[in-house]
Amino acid sequence: MKPGHTGWRHLVHSTRYSLKGLNAAFRNEAAFRQELGICVVLLPLAAWLGRTPVEWILLIGSCLLVLIVELLNSAIESVVDRIGSERHELSGRAKDIGSAAVMLALLIAGLTWGLIAWGRFLG
Repeated sequence: MKPGHTGWRHLVHSTRYSLKGLNAAFRNEAAFRQELGICVVLLPLAAWLGRTPVEWILLIGSCLLVLIVELLNSAIESVVDRIGSERHELSGRAKDIGSAAVMLALLIAGLTWGLIAWGRFLG
């Protein structure tokens, strides 16, 4: 934290940096844009599909989880790319692990939506 940035001032600066990060992800990361587009479609459906507040938060939370993990994966990829363009085993491993995290978040979201839809229509 910078000197003098405490309380409300810190909150304002932190919010500004966070919005800057979201904007950068939207402008530079196709996967983030695609996942955000899917979330924009799914979030209104969550209000209809979910029958209880717990189901709503599971549906909405699983979408947000995918976006969060994609942001972290994009940050890892940016740092690795900043270090250098030459191939290195550890750089590749870091990118692959980040990608695996996104895949698992997508799996969680798919299972969450699928099981809640199953319960609504077939249960």
